[in-house]
Amino acid sequence: MAVLTRGRGVLLVLLLGVLAVGAWALWWEPGHVRVREVELAVPRWRPEHAGLRVAVLTDLHVGSPYHGIATLRRIVALTNAARPDLVLVPGDVVIQGVLGGKFVPPEESAEVLRGLRAPLGVYAVLGNHDWWLDGPRVARALRSAGIPVLEDTAVRVTARGKPFWVAGVSDFWEGAHYVPGALRPVSDDAPVLLFTHNPDVFPLVPARVSLTVAGHTHGGQVNLPLVGRPMVPSRYGQRYAAGLVVEGGRHLFVATGTGTSILPVRFRVPPEVVVLVLRPER
Repeated sequence: MAVLTRGRGVLLVLLLGVLAVGAWALWWEPGHVRVREVELAVPRWRPEHAGLRVAVLTDLHVGSPYHGIATLRRIVALTNAARPDLVLVPGDVVIQGVLGGKFVPPEESAEVLRGLRAPLGVYAVLGNHDWWLDGPRVARALRSAGIPVLEDTAVRVTARGKPFWVAGVSDFWEGAHYVPGALRPVSDDAPVLLFTHNPDVFPLVPARVSLTVAGHTHGGQVNLPLVGRPMVPSRYGQRYAAGLVVEGGRHLFVATGTGTSILPVRFRVPPEVVVLVLRPER
C-alpha cells in the first residue's frame, strides 16, 4: 500500500509539472514581451558611432495569440522608451494559420508602427509570411506609414557627423535575396549594417558588412534543456537559431522576435524586442 501511495504521489508531481510547463509555454511566456539590450563589438564600426542603439522588431506576427493590435501598441511604446537611434523591422508583420490566432490587416498594423520614434529612421524588409499574404500590399502599408522598405537596396545614414549604410536584403525563401544588389548603392568605405528576414542569407554576405541582422527562426520557439531547439526553420539547423554568430570574422545577430507561428508556444525563448548597442572592435 505504501508503494502504491508513493507511486501515486510521483504521478501527481509529474502531472503538476507537465501542467505547469504547459501553462508557461502556452500562456505566460508567449504573452509577456520584454526589451533586452545586447552590446556588440563589430568590425569596421567607427568610433564616432560607438554606443549607437539599434532596436530590432522582428516576426511581429500581429494576430498570433497574445499579439493583437493592443500588444503591438505596447511593443511600440516599449521600443520608444528604450530610446533607439535606429529601428529595424526584419519582416513577418502578418500571420496566417497559427492556432488560436486572428488575421490582422497589414494596414492596421502599419498605422501602429507609424508611432515608432528613432532619429535615424525606421526601416523594414519583408518576410516569408508577408509574401505569402501579399508582399506588395504589406510593402505599401509600411511605406504609407512612413517606413521605407529596403528590398535589395541600401540607404546612407549620417550619425554624429559620420555616415554608415543600412542595407536591406529580401527574403531568402520568397525574395531575390540579391546581396550584391543590396550593396550596389554603397559608394564609399563607410560601415554597412545589413538586415534581412531569414539568416540563411548570411553565407552570401561579404566581410565588407560590419553586422548582419536577421529574424525568422523565432529561436525555434522552444529551447529544451540538454536538447536545444528541436525545430528551427533553417537549412542550417541550429547554426543560425538565435543570438550572435561569428564566422570567418563576419558577424550575424539573429533576433527571436515577438510573435509565434504554427503553434502558439514559446518555452525558454521569450518574446522580445532586442536593442543592439554597437561598438567598434578593439
